[in-house]
Amino acid sequence: MMNRRKLREHVFKLVFISAFNQNDEMKEQSGLYFDGLEDSLTDADREACLQRFRGVTDRIPEIDERLNRTARGWKTNRFASCDLAILRLAVYEMLYDDQVPKGVAINEAVELAKQYGGDESPSFVNGILGEIAREL
Repeated sequence: MMNRRKLREHVFKLVFISAFNQNDEMKEQSGLYFDGLEDSLTDADREACLQRFRGVTDRIPEIDERLNRTARGWKTNRFASCDLAILRLAVYEMLYDDQVPKGVAINEAVELAKQYGGDESPSFVNGILGEIAREL
């Protein structure tokens, strides 16, 4: 079984991909994503990624409502796609996954933002998630 950090990275990428595809296309797109990986994943790893991905995408309306409320003066449709995918995953973990401490969700999101986002992404992601953590 892959570690949580790798799982989170794969789920982030799937959430990112889903922003550019219709829901009915995601089964094929996720298959293409997994087939294109250099590291082969076990069936259990794939299923864990897809289960977490579905958890995030099934709750996008609630997650985005929280993000819109928190990001004063900004709406999710103005967020960079990468930042939005990171934030959606982290908010999902903070609200719906009791296995992930809020601080870990924030730290891991900031690390993803450093790796995949723009120069301002880590501070933006940290600020939004820190505010949500204070609300919780």
